[in-house]
Order: sequence, then C-alpha cells, then structure tokens
Amino acid sequence: MIKVGVIGATGYTGEEIVKILIRHKDVDLAVLQAVIEKEVPISDILPELKGKTNLVCKKPDLEEAKKKAELFFLALPHTVSMKIAPALLEAGKKVIDLSADYRLEAGEYEKWYKTKHIDTANIEKAVYGLPELFREKVKKAHFIANPGCYPTGAMLAIAPLLEKNLIQTDNIICDAKSGITGAGRKPGWNLENPDIKGNFKAYKVNSHQHSPEIDRILSEIHGKGIKVTFVPHLLPLERGILSTVYMKAKSGLEYEKVAGVFREKYKNCPFVRIKPEGEFPQLKEVACTNFFDLGLAVDKSKKLIIAVSAIDNLLKGAAGQAVQNMNIMCAFEETEGLTN
Repeated sequence: MIKVGVIGATGYTGEEIVKILIRHKDVDLAVLQAVIEKEVPISDILPELKGKTNLVCKKPDLEEAKKKAELFFLALPHTVSMKIAPALLEAGKKVIDLSADYRLEAGEYEKWYKTKHIDTANIEKAVYGLPELFREKVKKAHFIANPGCYPTGAMLAIAPLLEKNLIQTDNIICDAKSGITGAGRKPGWNLENPDIKGNFKAYKVNSHQHSPEIDRILSEIHGKGIKVTFVPHLLPLERGILSTVYMKAKSGLEYEKVAGVFREKYKNCPFVRIKPEGEFPQLKEVACTNFFDLGLAVDKSKKLIIAVSAIDNLLKGAAGQAVQNMNIMCAFEETEGLTN
C-alpha cells in the first residue's frame, strides 16, 4: 500500500486519476489539491464518487502534501509543474508529471511553450513514461514524464518498425484526430460550441507542440534524427484519438511480417490489442479504457505500410497511462485499477 497525492485533481486528467485510484487496491489516496474557490468533498465535484470516499479536495499546500503522501501525480497545466516538481523530488517523493514540462530538452521546450524552463536540472532525471517502449527504465524511475496523448497514439504505431529498420525515415506522415477533451478544460469548449458542433477541422498543421516530442523519442529509438509530418484534427466528440500513420517500407513486405513485428514487440503488453488483417480500430472500442488498439495494412506495390491506432486521450493518453507507470514503478500488477 502506498500513500498517493493528486495535485490538479479537478482538471480532466486529474479527475480521471482520482476515479482510478479510488478503486486501486494498493493505493491509499491521501492528498487531493487543486486551485478551487473553496475546499469541498471530491464527491461534490465527481458525483459518481458519492459513498465511495470522504476525501476533501483542498487548495494547494505543498508542505501539507509532502507530509501525507509518498507518490504524487501532477495533473497541472504546462509551465506549472516545473514550479511544483522540484520541491517534491527534493523531499524524496516519487513524481509522475502529466504536463509537457519534462518531456523536451530545455531549448526545445522554451521554443514550443514560449516560456523559460526554471527546473532544467531535473529534465535529464525524468524517465519518459511510455511503458510499452521503456518499461525497464520505468521500473527504476522516481520521476516520470508522462507522454502526451498524440505522441502515445503515434509512436506506438511507428516505433517497432523503426527498431527493426524496416521503414524509410524521411517521409513518415501521421494524420491524427482528437476529441475536444484533448485540449484540456477550457471555457466554452463543449459539443454545443458552434465552432465544434457538426464540424471537423485541422489545426496547428505541422506546428503542434507535440511534434518535437514525437520526433525526439523516435530519434532516440532510431539513433538518428527523425522528423514526422504530424497533422492534428479536432473531432466533434468528447474523447478519443484516432491516428493514421503512413510509412514507406525499405523493401516490399508481406502483411504477416509487418504484423509479426508488432505482435513480437507488444506480446507482453497487456493494454495493446492488434486487430486481425482487414480490421481497424474504432474510437468507441477504446473509449473509457486504457487500451491501445492497432490495425495494419500493407500495399506491396507502393511499398506502403498504413498503421491505424486508437486510444482514449484521457486514459491511455494521460491518466490511465500515468497509473500504469505507477503500477510498474511500485511493482504492482500493471493492470491494477485500469481494467474496471
């Protein structure tokens, strides 16, 4: 049993983490903090928790938090986590940060997030928490940079082929579509917004802040620089990310060889589901789960591999993956709290 705190408990991802941890048999949820007008029971904010917990969500108080918990989830906006994480790490706490503050090198971070990084010393200490690719590092980690939602859906569809050196690296294209919760909780962002309802659009074309994250991690895996053409789109749905990745094979490949690479890579990964040939993921199949679903197509005549992935952006793309990382770090069952 480990005492856990959630700082930023009232955002989309914070709420999802709380709901998971309430049912986690190895967790004593000891701290809930957020920027709120007044301290209230978390069940007033999340009515589905009525009768399940008496925990009160309090205003931020780092000194109190450090006394009560051993591991913290930081479900905070970008640029805020780096103000909180250093004190927790210095106090010997384990930290899983869901913001982008520790996913990039300082220079890249400052370029893309338009602010100076104030905790560069801890950037190198953060382990990138994509368990299917970095499980052994996650096991030994005390500080996790939880991946972004778009990078999770994209990189798990690309990395196995890069590792086997089976694809050309100069023209990888990822076309991704996300529900509105991927942008975080914003005033007026709901399915009745006339800019969202009945609409579908591309945004930040080849200039999204997740692009350098995708490029950085894939470059580390490949050992050489990778630049993915990444185009995100906004779907008039609450949750989910569907990513279609186009990759040129170095030579003609059979479907079974391509699928075999993914099956072998992810054979011990409980949240990866690979579709049979001719079948492709749907968002409704992963909604409210921590699964990563993958479908593949191979066009030998064009030497083209198409990978289609689906995740829930709030779970496998954020909160669920964060808890998955905690489970691995603390030697709990990897699926604990995540299969209900």
